[in-house]
Amino acid sequence: MEKNNEKDSEKRCFYPIVLGVIFDPKTRKILIGKRKERDEYIPELSWAFPGGMLEHGDDLEETLKREIKKKTNLKVESLGAIFAKTYPEKKEFLSIYYLCEIVSGRLKAGEDFSEVKWVSPEEVEKHFTTSFHPHLREYILNLK
Repeated sequence: MEKNNEKDSEKRCFYPIVLGVIFDPKTRKILIGKRKERDEYIPELSWAFPGGMLEHGDDLEETLKREIKKKTNLKVESLGAIFAKTYPEKKEFLSIYYLCEIVSGRLKAGEDFSEVKWVSPEEVEKHFTTSFHPHLREYILNLK
C-alpha cells in the first residue's frame, strides 16, 4: 500500500465539533444561542446549538459538557450522539450532535453567545442561516 504524502493527508483532515441539542421534556423546547460576533470560520452562522471545537486528545462528551457550561451556564448530561455531518460551507468541519438534558444551573448567555432562548422544534430551523441537514430536522421535529 502506498503511503500518503503530506498534501493528501491535509486534504483528509477534519476538525471535530461537538454540539448539544438540549431538549427540555417539560416545555418540549430546544435551547439555541445567538452568536455575539461573526464566526471566523462560517461567517453566515448566526444562531447555533451550544458546543465547541475539540483539541487533539480531548474527550468528546467532556468537551461537550465543558463548552455548553461556558456558553449557557448549564450543567448537562449527554444522552448520546444523535447525528454527525460536514458542512457545505466548510467541508473540513465534522459536527457531532448530542441529545442533552439539563442537570443543573441557571440559564444565561455566556462565552460566544449574546442571547440564548428556548424554541419549539418547529422553530429551530427558522433561526439558522446556514445549512440545516434534513436528517437533523427530522430528528428534532420528532422530539415534540
